[in-house]
Amino acid sequence: MSFQNLVGVALIAALAGGCGSIARGTTERMAFVTEPPGAQMVTTKAYACPATPCSLEVERSDEFDVTFTKAGYRPEVVPVRTKVVGAGAAGMAGNVLLGGVIGIGVDAYTGAAFDHTPNPVNVTLVPDTLPSAQRARRRKGTPTS
Repeated sequence: MSFQNLVGVALIAALAGGCGSIARGTTERMAFVTEPPGAQMVTTKAYACPATPCSLEVERSDEFDVTFTKAGYRPEVVPVRTKVVGAGAAGMAGNVLLGGVIGIGVDAYTGAAFDHTPNPVNVTLVPDTLPSAQRARRRKGTPTS
């Protein structure tokens, strides 16, 4: 293979690299839902919604914990993690087939090969206080179970 051909192949591989970054993008739309609705949502990566249900565009490479708060309910924390799934694996395979070693690195760095789990994030909030029947039994010394 001549030097010119080698440079041409390297240029094509570099341009074709990052298949996942191009095809899937580096962000993902996530939904956050609570029962009852109207909870505030904030994450350890500073994503936030004033009230659920809501949806946000988040970086595919970000892993974070989500905290839901609502007056009269216990706070709830849900870990959101990333994993390589279907389309992300296909993008990585495309990089390998096209010789895009650079693309594999780009997709891994940007998170384009990842999806978040869980998505959507669904939470049922627990009331902060016990139902009145359980409170009455506790005051009388009666077991609650």
